[in-house]
Amino acid sequence: MKHSALWLTFAAALTLGTAGTVTAQAASYYTTNPGIIKTKHTIIMYNNAAKTSKHKTVKSGNFVKITGVTKTAGHAPILKTSGHKYITANKAFVAKTAGYQNPHKYYQVHYQRIKPYGKVGYTVKRHYEGIKTWYIMKKMHTSNGYNNYNQATYNAVKAFQRRHHLKVTGNVNEATWLKMGYTKDAWTGIDSYTAPLGAKAWQGRKAHIDAMIHQAYKYKGNPYLVGSSSSPKYGTDCSGLVMQALYAGGISPLPTSSIHHAYPGNEWNSRNLWAAKKLHRVAYNHKQRGDLVFYYQPGTHTIWHVAVYLGKGKVIESWPPRIMVANIKNGQRSYVAGIKRPFN
Repeated sequence: MKHSALWLTFAAALTLGTAGTVTAQAASYYTTNPGIIKTKHTIIMYNNAAKTSKHKTVKSGNFVKITGVTKTAGHAPILKTSGHKYITANKAFVAKTAGYQNPHKYYQVHYQRIKPYGKVGYTVKRHYEGIKTWYIMKKMHTSNGYNNYNQATYNAVKAFQRRHHLKVTGNVNEATWLKMGYTKDAWTGIDSYTAPLGAKAWQGRKAHIDAMIHQAYKYKGNPYLVGSSSSPKYGTDCSGLVMQALYAGGISPLPTSSIHHAYPGNEWNSRNLWAAKKLHRVAYNHKQRGDLVFYYQPGTHTIWHVAVYLGKGKVIESWPPRIMVANIKNGQRSYVAGIKRPFN
């Protein structure tokens, strides 16, 4: 292509719809709906297809949902957005994409609600924790401030099963749960809850971080409950809160899951998240809103806590006795092991 012809094409693209005829090869423009585009350069969004009324400037790296392509004789095609605005269809300035996504080496962002990973309707046994255990201990009058299915609860359940002519195992299956007066819906609902997605594929990083933090705030004021990660009507522990927040942003940090969080030993899922290579580690001085802050226990230097960074020196966390907003460092836990970034 001669320099004059190249300049003509580039200049036409730069005007992004100044009134007049734009002659261009079809291959240079989207002529069918690309679905979602990502801006490659700063572009102008217009209020009308004639591009005579500017709406705003859209910077490079933004995502936009497209609902159709508008074609007018003598003019280049133009894309109609879901917000009933218009942007260039020039492939030099916008690119078709599946939407916002992390680099391949990190956890990928899902755009369908994350499914529970594990057995929905699991039997509760000794040393299990979580919401089901919390309910069982209340019913058996063995609550002690720490919802771990202990020996006292096991003995109480066996006695309960004998009284009600159930198979005596000391474990709580669905039949024992129902006999305790709890519902079938709760039996499976507690296990199966995962936070609904709070961001769309055509929204960028900030929207996904906002979704994550918004979900965490739904639990604010609820009690700290070890091994718990379910609906906002219940409490959680620290990693249980973080997992549901990640689900809302579209990340499933497998093999760590909300169901398995109640299983023996899984109250320390903060350690599993810290060890996950698919979470990007960044320097403390480079921390940003939406990052995960990991803490270690003084003396042992083992990971024992995780919180979501809110910016301006604040985190939202589950720490006894409740889920709250607190300073990133305080008298209870100030030994930061490091920072990990879910959304890159």
